[in-house]
Amino acid sequence: GCWAFSAIAAVEGLTKITRGKLESLSEQQLLDCDKANHGCKGGRMDKAFDYIAKKGITGDDEYVFQGDTDGVCLLEDEPLFKIRGYDCVQRNNERALLEAVSRQPVSVGIVGDIESIIRYSSGVYDEPDCGITMTHAVTIVGYGTSREGTEYWLVKNSWGTSWGENGYIRLRRNVAWKEGMCGLAQFACYPVA
Repeated sequence: GCWAFSAIAAVEGLTKITRGKLESLSEQQLLDCDKANHGCKGGRMDKAFDYIAKKGITGDDEYVFQGDTDGVCLLEDEPLFKIRGYDCVQRNNERALLEAVSRQPVSVGIVGDIESIIRYSSGVYDEPDCGITMTHAVTIVGYGTSREGTEYWLVKNSWGTSWGENGYIRLRRNVAWKEGMCGLAQFACYPVA
């Protein structure tokens, strides 16, 4: 269900930007009700944005996260937030990605199934051998430069606050290869209000 967490994090960021209030939205609604995706077996953030544009999304206090799905949509409440659609960043272009992230959180695909990512605890992740085959969805929420001068993306993961830096990873920014660190510049989309 990482695709659902990535999409919801981006939409939550958009609610904060447009309404001035951070709303906690329902990943479970996407897992249960978005039939263009495959629940806990996998999905895509762009399809999740399509669903939210058509049906809207409710709060996670109304449609509570269960950690699994039986595929039954139990949606009864009016949506808390709707989007118009989504846009995607030009593929393999970290400069365009930076421009998008400077405005709002952006959902991206990365390599997430390698030991160095799974065991990440802190610092700027800089592993040229990470690869570019996307297996995981996360949300870029910001960017910066470390004290040592290394540029990075600030990325929210869905593995809980005990992983990484309180649930986040800093991935090196402006690497020599076009796909970005762990492939993060290949598939990057964001919701539009």
